[in-house]
Amino acid sequence: MPTILVADDDANIRELVCLFLRNDGWMAVEAADGREALEAYDSTPIDLVVLDIMMPVLDGWELCRELRKRSADLPLLMLTARGETWEKVKGFELGTDDYLTKPFDPLELTVRVRSLLKRSRTNAGRSVQLGGVTLDRSTYKVTVAGGPSLDLPLKEFELLYKLAETPGQVYTREQLIESIWGLDYAGDNRTVDVHIKRLRERFADTADFAIETVRGLGYRLEAAK
Repeated sequence: MPTILVADDDANIRELVCLFLRNDGWMAVEAADGREALEAYDSTPIDLVVLDIMMPVLDGWELCRELRKRSADLPLLMLTARGETWEKVKGFELGTDDYLTKPFDPLELTVRVRSLLKRSRTNAGRSVQLGGVTLDRSTYKVTVAGGPSLDLPLKEFELLYKLAETPGQVYTREQLIESIWGLDYAGDNRTVDVHIKRLRERFADTADFAIETVRGLGYRLEAAK
């Protein structure tokens, strides 16, 4: 049974949201501010988060950032009275998956939650095959035919998976930074180069694929014919 974390400083909103979520058959965990939400996430397996923007201690923006540091795939639904376009854009840039403004229809909320959970389960079960190399998104493991599975650091796996999803497509460093590290990443674009170098070293013995440098543009993965 999926467990959903509801973070909102309005007790009445939390009660209403949790009531409808539980009536739909889900578990619901409440948090009155962003800090409580993080503590709940760190102590309880959470499948989706419904969060408000305007909360004390730690607001929804910061909560979204912190949750994305912990998980790239956790579904996030912003539920807030702040409905300006720039706020929606900021929310999506920070990593939220959906946005619903107050006042809201509880039935619409449950439909959106159901959709996000379904999408999350679909993505979690996806895998990419490159000859004898399999990238399993559900376990973040790489299996090489005839050998043991490899546990890659998260960012290395995500980078390799991104390139492997569309063999032959060229990605700039900026596109890869935005996709893997997020728009608010403050580091240098050369971080991509370092991770590519490590991936090349790890898979130097495989003939199933190669990560090529496209001079002046970025990188692409070429799968063996």
